[in-house]
Amino acid sequence: MIDSEVIGPRWVNLLLLANVTATLAMVGVIWIIQVVHYPLFSRVGIESFRAYAVGHNQLITLVVLPLMFVEIGTAFLLALLPPSGTPTWLAWGAFGLVLLIWASTFFIQVPFHNALLVSYTDDAYRGLVLSNWLRTIAWTLRGCIVLWMLWQVMG
Repeated sequence: MIDSEVIGPRWVNLLLLANVTATLAMVGVIWIIQVVHYPLFSRVGIESFRAYAVGHNQLITLVVLPLMFVEIGTAFLLALLPPSGTPTWLAWGAFGLVLLIWASTFFIQVPFHNALLVSYTDDAYRGLVLSNWLRTIAWTLRGCIVLWMLWQVMG
């Protein structure tokens, strides 16, 4: 564990602010994907779905990948340097949620997306929508945790 006094509380607060920003942006993105975007996949039509899926994958990556990298980097640093009023176990738990989200993304959702790139199937589509609830819930929980951490620093 690194002593936050060595780094300085202002730098820890800046890390927290970057983390809160990235996390809350991803909470908004994941809910829009889950409730709006993924349900519309089934309406694209089999003939045009491959081109649509390729476009979706390319464009959504431009939005989410920078946010996800900021989130994982700052979450790790905050686990090492918990902000004022944040228990160490909670900071590590919040980082653990990021690891869960990344694992789910790359081992569950990406394979479903890849299957849909080959051809649209109801099984791949349903698997994607149902499994994405794991990320939706994990990011929502992270959003609550980082807001609580911010509240502790502000208090």
